[in-house]
Amino acid sequence: MPETKKFDPFKPAQPAIPGVPAQVPVVVAEAKKPETRPPGTEFQPAPPKKSIPSAVWTVLGLLIVVGLGGGLLHWSFGAAPKAQPDQPAAVSQTDPTTAVAKPAENLPLAPGIIATTRELAKPWSARRFLFRTSVSADPVPAMVFRLPNGQYWGISMIEPFGTCELEYVTDPGVLESEYGFRANHPMVGDPCTHTVYDLLQYDSGDGGLVRGAIVHGAGIRPPMAIEIEISGKEVRAVRME
Repeated sequence: MPETKKFDPFKPAQPAIPGVPAQVPVVVAEAKKPETRPPGTEFQPAPPKKSIPSAVWTVLGLLIVVGLGGGLLHWSFGAAPKAQPDQPAAVSQTDPTTAVAKPAENLPLAPGIIATTRELAKPWSARRFLFRTSVSADPVPAMVFRLPNGQYWGISMIEPFGTCELEYVTDPGVLESEYGFRANHPMVGDPCTHTVYDLLQYDSGDGGLVRGAIVHGAGIRPPMAIEIEISGKEVRAVRME
């Protein structure tokens, strides 16, 4: 008699499906065996990365700070100016219309001795001096002449009632080119008005006839006369008209 299986309520019978086997073989996956390596080729961890020492970072930080500070100073104050090569000193050019100041002269001061007869021995020889008047605070430029007749004559070298300084012209060529006047002996000229005075001729002055008649130009009168006295070998200027 066939063996009858007992019913187990905890293990119910599997339903029978037409065409499907009653039991499906259960395939149990085989656990993967760990990979084996030959001796000496075991897994080696990667070497740790080398870190930069903190001292290096400190030096780099200082360099960056110094560089930034220098850049800020350069930007704030500007670049230093480049040294310029030495330049030759500029040569001053004198305006031809400006009068050139005459160098100071150590001239005799009158009233007093202004020359000696030896210094004025030749005809038309002359000496410059200064004459202090009671009217002017500054001494007046003056000149004494030895005339061909042996007489001494003194005059103020400032034009009458003006401020231009007269000049003693001994070169006939200069007299003709600058004043347009021909003469055979020295003359006194006024460079401002181009007036020519002849000391051999007389003309009216404030106190009468005086030497220095106007022979050319539009002057007012002869130059102011200065009285000259001879005492032995001394030539003295005494007073001005």
